[in-house]
Amino acid sequence: MNTGPDTDPHPAPAKAARIAVIIPCYNEEVAIPKVVADFRAALPEAVIYVYDNNSADRTADVARAAGAVVRRETLQGKGNVIRRAFADVDADIYVLVDGDDTYEAAAAPAMVAMLRQDGLDMLNGARVTEIQAAYRPGHRLGNAVLTGMVRTVFGDRISDMLSGYRVFSRRFVKSFPALAGGFETETEFTVHALDLRMPVGEMRTMYKDRPPGSTSKLRTYSDGVRILRTIVVLVKEERPLQFFSLCGLFLLVVAILLGVPVVAEFVRSGLVPRLPTAVLATGLVLVAALSFTCGLVLDSVSRGRKEMKRLAYLAVPPPPPL
Repeated sequence: MNTGPDTDPHPAPAKAARIAVIIPCYNEEVAIPKVVADFRAALPEAVIYVYDNNSADRTADVARAAGAVVRRETLQGKGNVIRRAFADVDADIYVLVDGDDTYEAAAAPAMVAMLRQDGLDMLNGARVTEIQAAYRPGHRLGNAVLTGMVRTVFGDRISDMLSGYRVFSRRFVKSFPALAGGFETETEFTVHALDLRMPVGEMRTMYKDRPPGSTSKLRTYSDGVRILRTIVVLVKEERPLQFFSLCGLFLLVVAILLGVPVVAEFVRSGLVPRLPTAVLATGLVLVAALSFTCGLVLDSVSRGRKEMKRLAYLAVPPPPPL
């Protein structure tokens, strides 16, 4: 039977992918042994790295006893741990998960398989739970608002931007700049993938509350403000034309509201009785025009930066397919 010139009757077996599980930890002595054990059972071929972030308890010791490779990052904050881990760990596929035993380790094989089958660079584990203590209404609302802002600006492809459970390809990890220092690093993941139009996906995964004796490190309001600030900065950096155009439009509207009564009075009487208001309105118009001009210039700069990031991303080979 002729299989044709382009058909291999004996295809080579799929190459095994090197998988790394990265677990950032800060004072997770209670939860980390089970997290390591669950991921060793779910992904027996993976190397599990626990990055201890200045824990005051026995996190590093119990993680090592559970079979993890323990490393230490002295700069405090999850973003600093991610930066160090992404620089040091060499693998084809990276599974990132929090060390608080709230995410479903049993979903990891299906997530890795989906990443490889669909040729994705980032797979997000969207949290699903009915346990109110695990995912409080205030956190749900904050996540929905912040995720909605990013989806509006960068694309509607991720529904749970602040999930701590993700799978990445090597080319995502090695092209990710990792500038954040804390929990806002999840926002950077999402914007990096969406801005470069990488193939991304999402899988619903079960989410549960922490084990007894374990406490959350998330500071609801201060971390929420930091995430919001990160979103604003990323919009300014990656969408400068839209950002500065909106700023200019706002200033122009204020100038019109201030200037119309002054112009109307001048037309009626030929006088300008409120000279400071007239000067302010004129200044706001000039600043609005300058803002729009800055947006045009910075849009060209941003395009050049995006091209360089895209080339850095393409320089890294994708993980071997299934």
